[in-house]
Amino acid sequence: MVDRINASVGRRRADRVAFAFERHKPFESILAGRQVVSVDARGKAVLVFFDAAEDDAGWCVYSHNQLYGQWRTGQAHTEPKTNRQLRFAIYAGAKAARLYSASDIRVLPTDSLGEVDYLARLGPDPLNRPSDRKRLAPQLDDPRFAGRNLGGLLLDQGFIAGIGNYLRSEILHAARLHPTRKPRALAISERSVFIDVVLRLLDRAYKYRGMTNDPLRAERLKQDGVRFGARRYAVFARAGLPCYACHTPVVKTTVASRRLYYCPTCQPVPTR
Repeated sequence: MVDRINASVGRRRADRVAFAFERHKPFESILAGRQVVSVDARGKAVLVFFDAAEDDAGWCVYSHNQLYGQWRTGQAHTEPKTNRQLRFAIYAGAKAARLYSASDIRVLPTDSLGEVDYLARLGPDPLNRPSDRKRLAPQLDDPRFAGRNLGGLLLDQGFIAGIGNYLRSEILHAARLHPTRKPRALAISERSVFIDVVLRLLDRAYKYRGMTNDPLRAERLKQDGVRFGARRYAVFARAGLPCYACHTPVVKTTVASRRLYYCPTCQPVPTR
């Protein structure tokens, strides 16, 4: 999504900026005419950075899609056909990026992003901020996380940012860890495998647009005529189907009020 926004309006001068909420209207004239320096993701937030002017150091439009927000990119002169409410738009030459339905939108000086509670609480974000990768190992020892079950912990954006519900099932399966395992009980080798899997599956999900199944396996399934949704995951949404690794039926359970899938053979219940 951020790549599409960048390709549409990134490094371009914003001819016009539009906001739906009255509290943001004064910024339309402030941001118009500025270059969109970059568009970044942090966790599940999108940050649109506008360059500095003589009297300021630049501005950032922060947004969080939550459950309903949606970005669309396209031609500036052609409005998409949708029943969604337009909340924020950037028009740059022939291109435009439009945010629909989102309600969590803020405009802040670039140097004030630390005031956004969501950003301040984020843990390492290894996909969007590669320098954060070295912060993963210390998270396993952090007292806030070390005694919690990984099944619930992986949805905590303060632990590792950017992991959603399907990724937690896929990560635990690839690392061969039962959802009730705790960071403090992991062996050194298990810690290493867990971190490697987190990094690998985040990268894979980005590269293959949400697919976390082994790419070679997924390609074989594709050649056999299996649709994308059915070849996308190793365990997620595959309850009752055989695990690709051992053929044991995949189990569906609920952890932290959300569905989770695992293989009882590949991910045995811990004995301690």
